[in-house]
Amino acid sequence: MDRFLQANGIRLHYLDHASAGPTLLLMPGLTANAHSFDGLVSAGLVPAVRLLALDLRGRGLSDKPESGYSLADHAADVIGLLDRLELDSVILGGHSYGGLLGLYLAANNPERVEKLVVIDAAAEMHPDTRRLIQPAIDRLGKPVPSWETYLAAVKVMPFFHQWWDPAIESYFRADIETLPSGQVVSRSSPAAITEAVEHVLAEAWREKLPLIGQPTLLLNATGGYGLPGAPPLLPREQAEATVAALPQGSYSEVPGNHITMLYGAGAARITEEIVKFVSN
Repeated sequence: MDRFLQANGIRLHYLDHASAGPTLLLMPGLTANAHSFDGLVSAGLVPAVRLLALDLRGRGLSDKPESGYSLADHAADVIGLLDRLELDSVILGGHSYGGLLGLYLAANNPERVEKLVVIDAAAEMHPDTRRLIQPAIDRLGKPVPSWETYLAAVKVMPFFHQWWDPAIESYFRADIETLPSGQVVSRSSPAAITEAVEHVLAEAWREKLPLIGQPTLLLNATGGYGLPGAPPLLPREQAEATVAALPQGSYSEVPGNHITMLYGAGAARITEEIVKFVSN
């Protein structure tokens, strides 16, 4: 299942959930890793598709160069991966940042993308994006005493309020490495994430949407991203505005919030929608 290959001058790590079905390549969120999609596998996405889940550069077990975190850099990695795997085109998808990268690839490399699945990402960025993601960046590169300490801190994050699914623990285990001291630290590079954010915010997303002629499914989490009363990270009106700007866009709601949507009832709904979308 774990695979490594050289592409675009770096070593990339990905998970290959083999199947005779069509190939779906999924890309994770900003600080996330390939195990983000384990909940979809548990929900039955495989064997309906052959699922390739990628660690983007600077994250997980992929290489972490000091610079080179533009959307163009990430896109070149994905194209290099497809070339090495001898895949002319795939169904491409991603969650959050990975969804934006999917939009970028579909617009700039349309011949490599058959269909596009965007999970809770939209062309209109939240005006407070930097502030909202800063806590996620702040935790990177800071050792904590143990896996147990790390997991305990994760469980009290506001967007997990009164929710926990043990299936998410494989993602968090893949997020950290154990130091010789016994401490654990996130594998994601803080500098990489910061650079990636600035490139995303500088992109003219609205100009790209009319260029995306592939059938595109946008899956939108409806739950609040935080303590009770918090709004969704991606409000429905913003998601629907992105869909309306796409030549072949479609929209579907998913239970859960921006993170929990990938597990339990949300994962079941995402799997159902993707299988239907892929088969049409």
